[in-house]
Amino acid sequence: MTILELDLSFLFLVAVILIWFMIAYQFILTCFGYINFVKSIREKRTVDESHFEYPTCTILIPAHNEEKVIDQTLIAMRRLEYPSDRLTIMVVDDGSNDSTAAIVRRHAEEDSRVCLYSIPKGDGGQGKSRALNLGVKQVHSEVIAIYDADNTPHSNALRYLVAQLLVNKELGAAIGKFRTVNKNHNLLTRFINIETLSFQSMLQAGRWQMHGISTLPGTNFVIWTSLIHRLGGWDEQALTEDSELSVRIYEEGFKIKFIPYAITEEQEPQSWSVWLKQRTRWVRGNNYVIAKFFKHIPKFKSRRLRFDLLYTLSLYYIFFVAILVSDLLFIVSALNLVSISLPGPYTFVWVMAFVLFIFEILLAISFDEEDGFRNIALIILMYFTYCQFWIYLVIKAFYLDYVKKSKRTWDKTIRFDVKAETPVR
Repeated sequence: MTILELDLSFLFLVAVILIWFMIAYQFILTCFGYINFVKSIREKRTVDESHFEYPTCTILIPAHNEEKVIDQTLIAMRRLEYPSDRLTIMVVDDGSNDSTAAIVRRHAEEDSRVCLYSIPKGDGGQGKSRALNLGVKQVHSEVIAIYDADNTPHSNALRYLVAQLLVNKELGAAIGKFRTVNKNHNLLTRFINIETLSFQSMLQAGRWQMHGISTLPGTNFVIWTSLIHRLGGWDEQALTEDSELSVRIYEEGFKIKFIPYAITEEQEPQSWSVWLKQRTRWVRGNNYVIAKFFKHIPKFKSRRLRFDLLYTLSLYYIFFVAILVSDLLFIVSALNLVSISLPGPYTFVWVMAFVLFIFEILLAISFDEEDGFRNIALIILMYFTYCQFWIYLVIKAFYLDYVKKSKRTWDKTIRFDVKAETPVR
């Protein structure tokens, strides 16, 4: 065996181990996600049969040029089943120069719960975290709910989230599930639908059931107002302000619970260019969180929290290394440029890892009754196309952050007119 063959055999073995570790661990999370799904059915029934004295709650909706979606969002907010005298729906107008403010004012005239807070000139347009920090200063309620401007929550979503804060005193926040309202628009939105549902079944429901850990999304969650004040609000340098805040909530000694039956519908990118910008922001935001908290993780009291956060924060790079190495070895082997003489049934192991990947995604999306034959084909296609784009994203984000050292700026996701696709709940 030559040195080249030895090196490639070692890389081949590393790729197999990484892929199997990642897929096997996520399969375990999927199984725990199923347990959570079953338990949540009983939990939802209990909440529906219980009576709660709901606290005052303010919904904060940061909005920057959201005229395409804000009307449908406010219609959904006004339908929420929450005591009217304890609910405020505040849209934080972040320097919009379209008709966003006019639409909000119209709703405010029709419903006293709706109000508009316009960020003073010169302070706006600096990102979601900045808008939330300015908006939260106007809040006097006991609980804050965060929704993005394109969200249309189901009528019971807010009530389910707040109920969990009341029942579980260990919770600092409670998060719900988001569904893709435009999932049938094109191939990309179908991919995203499968990705987001499986992510939530594995890394939200599964982690909560297995470790008692889940992570704030950017929308459809509630948090005690006193806690967000104690934490000093949102980090305005973080492009993924949700994951950054999640770590600080756990450091403060609170938990974040995933509530799969508190559902909101949201838009997802309909073009690859918009998707690339959004996902690049996500990866760069993840880089920031890793840099900020990596040294502190070993000091966390909970071993489970240490492992989970380390794994979750480094997931992009575990996936990146595994896919990149496997792709390169596949290409050079297929072209007969090298031969890998490592003994063992590694080809069979690799194929089985691919089969397991398909099965776990299928199981994860079955919780939402999306496990049809059409989606099986989409999952297979995703592996060879959509998943491979993450290689480019990780490389691009790494270059921007650590080579070019570009300034981190908030890049708003472009909205689309999907009124016809918005379900009424």
